Amino acid sequence: MALITGLLKKFFGTKADRDLKEIQPYVEKIHEAYQRIDKLTNDELRQETLRLRGVIAERIAEDEGRKKELRSRLEDVMIDVTEKEALATEVDKLTKRVDELIEQALMDVLPEAFAVMKSTARRFKENSEIEVTAWDLDRDLAAKHDFVAINGEKAIWKNNWLAGGNRIVWDMVHYDVQLFGGVVLHQGKIAEMATGEGKTLVATLPVFLNALAGKGVHVVTVNDYLSKRDSEWMGPLYQFHGLRVDCIDKHEPNSESRKNAYRADITFGTNNEFGFDYLRDNMAINQEDLVQRKHHFAIVDEVDSVLVDDARTPLIISGPVPKGDDQQFNEYKPFVERIYSAQRNLVTQLLNEAKKKIADGDETEGGKLLLRAHKGLPKYNPLIKYLSEAGMKQILTKTENYYMQDNNKQMHIITDELFFVIEEKQKSVELTDKGHELISKSLSDNKFFILPDIGSEISELEKREIAPEEKLAAKDALLADYAIKSERVHTVNQLLKAYTMFEKDVEYVVMDNKIKIVDEQTGRILEGRRYSDGLHQAIEAKESVKVEAATQTFATITLQNYFRMYHKLSGMTGTAETEAGEFWSIYKLDVVVIPTNRPISRKDMDDLIYKTKREKYNAVIDEIVKLTAAGRPVLVGTTSVEVSELLSRMLKIRGIKHNVLNAKQHAREAEIVAEAGQPSAVTIATNMAGRGTDIKLGAGVKEAGGLAIIGTERHDSRRVDRQLRGRAGRQGDPGTSSFYVSLEDDLMRLFGSERIAGLVDRMGLKEGEVLQHSMLSKSIERAQRKVEENNFGIRKRLLEYDDVMNSQREVIYTRRRNALYGERIDVDVQNMINDYCESLVNANHGGTDYESFSYEVIRQLSIEPGVDETTYNKGTADEVTEALLKNLHAVHERRIDVLVQQAWPIMKQIYETQSATYENIAIPVSDGNKIMQLVVNLKKAYESNGRELGRALNKSITLHLIDEHWKEHLREMDDLKQSVQNATYEQKDPLLIYKFESFQLFKTMLDKISRDVLAFLLKAHIPLREAQKEPVSVREEQKKKTDLSRMQTSRQDLAASAGEPKTQAPVHVEKKVGRNDPCPCGSGKKYKSCHGANS
Repeated sequence: MALITGLLKKFFGTKADRDLKEIQPYVEKIHEAYQRIDKLTNDELRQETLRLRGVIAERIAEDEGRKKELRSRLEDVMIDVTEKEALATEVDKLTKRVDELIEQALMDVLPEAFAVMKSTARRFKENSEIEVTAWDLDRDLAAKHDFVAINGEKAIWKNNWLAGGNRIVWDMVHYDVQLFGGVVLHQGKIAEMATGEGKTLVATLPVFLNALAGKGVHVVTVNDYLSKRDSEWMGPLYQFHGLRVDCIDKHEPNSESRKNAYRADITFGTNNEFGFDYLRDNMAINQEDLVQRKHHFAIVDEVDSVLVDDARTPLIISGPVPKGDDQQFNEYKPFVERIYSAQRNLVTQLLNEAKKKIADGDETEGGKLLLRAHKGLPKYNPLIKYLSEAGMKQILTKTENYYMQDNNKQMHIITDELFFVIEEKQKSVELTDKGHELISKSLSDNKFFILPDIGSEISELEKREIAPEEKLAAKDALLADYAIKSERVHTVNQLLKAYTMFEKDVEYVVMDNKIKIVDEQTGRILEGRRYSDGLHQAIEAKESVKVEAATQTFATITLQNYFRMYHKLSGMTGTAETEAGEFWSIYKLDVVVIPTNRPISRKDMDDLIYKTKREKYNAVIDEIVKLTAAGRPVLVGTTSVEVSELLSRMLKIRGIKHNVLNAKQHAREAEIVAEAGQPSAVTIATNMAGRGTDIKLGAGVKEAGGLAIIGTERHDSRRVDRQLRGRAGRQGDPGTSSFYVSLEDDLMRLFGSERIAGLVDRMGLKEGEVLQHSMLSKSIERAQRKVEENNFGIRKRLLEYDDVMNSQREVIYTRRRNALYGERIDVDVQNMINDYCESLVNANHGGTDYESFSYEVIRQLSIEPGVDETTYNKGTADEVTEALLKNLHAVHERRIDVLVQQAWPIMKQIYETQSATYENIAIPVSDGNKIMQLVVNLKKAYESNGRELGRALNKSITLHLIDEHWKEHLREMDDLKQSVQNATYEQKDPLLIYKFESFQLFKTMLDKISRDVLAFLLKAHIPLREAQKEPVSVREEQKKKTDLSRMQTSRQDLAASAGEPKTQAPVHVEKKVGRNDPCPCGSGKKYKSCHGANS
């Protein structure tokens, strides 16, 4: 296969070659434009930006004007609903057309825009000050920052400013490979660029170009330190051309300042905050509370972390639930401790017996016992050590293959003797009959932890000849018992997972009496991240810390589905090629590998393979001693906190000074990374620690051989290993990288090639001896591919669950937005009436008599059906629906007319006498059960002769009922997701059941929303005072602000995955101006009367 691939590449070239050939003409045009633009004066350069903005605006002016006109017509309450539907459809079409026109215009002006940005970078590099004619934005910036000063009508820009707490002097100009990268990003693709190739500078090109369209550009980073640093570092280049730049992480959620940050031309922020703001917007009760605008264009930095590792991690806004503290983890913890202890003793016994049998030559029986021990506790250290001995792995594999044949037909012979069975690759654990017996011994009910076969029991119940009331009561009791036992079994399973598959200081740490998840790739603590489905509470119970109360989800979305909403999405990273298939299949993002500016001179050594971890770590320490003696800095990559601390202790014994960067020393990250390139410096860090910060080499290091990378274990993903290697060899620097592997490592245990284990056995490898060959390294990479395929399968399955939720979320959030804006609410209410009538008739026509149908309509809507008995009995379902629909519309119109007649005299009087004082008024409306305060815009109500009241009622009741039912639906979906997992016991696919059941739940919820909205609208009236028979007083009303004070944001780990927490950003002082000092904007006023008026 490799030979065929080589021949194809020889004839047709590689994908990278073809990609670069396609982009080359754009780069040539940029060079051509640069020759003209770089000769312009500073003022002419800024005028060129205005010209380009004008070109784009002119292309879309006609369609934007038409859109504005249509939207104003949609606001008119006097227009018929059918016409409104047509107008709304045309607006949607125009929006798509505007996006297409913008993309065409941007491609036309790309060479000039890229040349403008490159010329700007050159001018800042070569001049300490740049003088231009002052614009209003220059004056605003001068009042807040020290890199702009105003001198009369001139603005003086300096080439040094604060970024991330450090003062930087601009010293970068785009080179050709960065122009390639810029074009790739603008095309909506992923640019893979090696570490140190200046991805942040590359992003300035497409960010500047797309910001010219005025639709907003989002630059997404993995943590708040990088978002703040990059906005301050690159910001002046954009601001020099009149573009507004902001960072959402500098402002509080739901604040006016955050709203303004989204109104900027370029907005920086973390993936979490962009997602949480989207969810908060979809909980807002007023249009004014919305902070985000259209999702137009986003560039995602470290795109592999965000769109691969974090894609399955839902962002959740949750709130308190009744009986949230009522959990069973601590109650059942003693049962699980007992069974875990029994299994551990059993596995120890099995392992000893297996050793004896194998030593006596009975490999068949010995292998059987060995497999049983492995199924019981695969992470048991004595077992791992024994399996690393010559021939043992082969005996285990041979035995496992025998019992796995015929779809695991014989596997019960192995597992029946255990208390529970662990499938490490599937991350699952299951109690056996023997386990159930053990934990039920101290209980009177021996089926306390066993789920009943509900299907057969209900079937038996149906056969019994008892009264219907008794049968119904028996069914209810059976279902209640099933629900209680289902929760019980789930709790025990999660506790078993916590005890058997999650290790302290590997997957999590205990700090401040809390369980904190450790990022497997960066080694950082993932603040606010919690495992889902009760697993986090199970670990809390295991470690005897406070078990946090359960919360209810109010809004949720995964990053995968959030970023798929953008009109155009692109990303950049140093490691994406290995995940190219996933990027394309999920996001339709192509990966383009950009060549390095200078050839890479780093030497990547073949892997060094040892039998045991002990031998491997000793070899690592010996290599560190040798390298530091030569004056070379060493970066040691680890995969867990535990290994970091073990190596640290070993280095201390040897007396070697070193720094450790892991979850426990996270606050010192910037300091540790800065020192990592100094001569003889030793830094121990988890594989991807310090992403976004280059390791720069100290004096004499290049001559000594550069930075040495030592990986202490191969990661599950090749991408992570490449990221670690990429820390050395920046911009042509010398360096080396090598990985130390042992047969006891998780990757080698689970997915390692049997050929490697066989080769080690045949060669009779002795203590401390090492194997090293390129074929072995390739074999390990094949093992990594297996893991990547397995992980991709898990991710796709998890995301299929979320896609179900996402399709429902899109429907609900679209309706919610329509209710919030009000433009299309009349169309939505019309559709609700249509859908509900159809649903009601289909449920009754042909199955019930006219009297029952009539009773059902009166019961649900409190109106006569408006359909005579003859039509109902002899007509088709469509004819009955049409008649019911006609009646509903008539009743609805009458109700609105009555409301308007009651309120119009008062609204008219207030507007004509006090319109300068009041903007909105509150009108009470009731359905006989509850009263709502309708907030109505006085001016719109007056101009529409009171008809605005009808739209305000539609908006308020729809918004209220959508929120009420959606929260309830989310709770039911959480319960469903948990309960369908029990389908595996019945040999059914949980995902298929989840899809079917969730569709039924969603359909039921939509029917309830339609029914309740209609019921309120058809009974709506302004309550009258009994004595005077006058409407209850109408009063002035200020719109309420959305209250999220009791809500909390969090991220649920569906499995251990990557991400970035909040960082400890360096403290820096911005420009301070005294209140009575002259304002730096040059206005001549005091600061407190000018730019400091609101501070």
